[in-house]
Amino acid sequence: MARLTSCLALMIVLAVGCSTERPAPVDETPRPAATPPVMAVRESYRVLETLPHDVGAFTQGLVVHNGLFIESTGQNGQSTIRHVAIATGKVRRMERLEERYFGEGMTVLGGKAYMLTWLTQTGFVFDVNTLKQLSVFTYQGEGWGLTNDGTNLIMSNGTNMLVVIDPTTNRVVRTVNVTLDGRPLPYLNELEWIEGQIWANIWRTNDIVRIDPTTGHVIGVIDCTGILPQSAMTDATDVMNGIAYDSTSKAIYVTGKNWPHVYRIEAR
Repeated sequence: MARLTSCLALMIVLAVGCSTERPAPVDETPRPAATPPVMAVRESYRVLETLPHDVGAFTQGLVVHNGLFIESTGQNGQSTIRHVAIATGKVRRMERLEERYFGEGMTVLGGKAYMLTWLTQTGFVFDVNTLKQLSVFTYQGEGWGLTNDGTNLIMSNGTNMLVVIDPTTNRVVRTVNVTLDGRPLPYLNELEWIEGQIWANIWRTNDIVRIDPTTGHVIGVIDCTGILPQSAMTDATDVMNGIAYDSTSKAIYVTGKNWPHVYRIEAR
């Protein structure tokens, strides 16, 4: 009887050991902790100089080149690319786009000025010295801001994505998803390459963000609230837009759409 009992006990053990309902083994392999998001530094600004600006200019792109501003402006029937004297704000030379085009961001690369349009997926290439139109290029999606890294064009389209384009082949090299404190940051607008970073206006805000072009992480947010005094605003005053950098003097200039001034600033 004892022998039978032992056999029954062994059968029960074996049956339990072969059950398909037993709990899965616990994986006790150590897991790496989730990578914390890169947190952006919050910064302010100081105005170093206030300069005149054409209040009729719906500024979309701003670049310093050979001692002048190259500026692109928007609105159907009012879109232009122009040479502007930095000290006086006077327009030295100007070319207009056809009325059907709503001008957008612009950058200078290799002696050429590349300019986007908003909804027509059409860009224009101008001789930077004469502003004579040289060619036309196309792209997918909306055109907002434009800058370059010395080799490729970098375009914003209103989302949190930057598109890197080879200006020779017009092919997309890569895209960069921009995040602020770990979250996607949309409405990237006018762009400027400054000392290895991409600076960008954020549409409908007074913020300028500094972006790592490799990772897309925002590493700094410059709050420019109050830079245009309330007393200087009119019904025509629109959003802050326009960042230009003089790589020789290290001067940084900002302005806005239909603003009466350009400001030379420093972040702090």
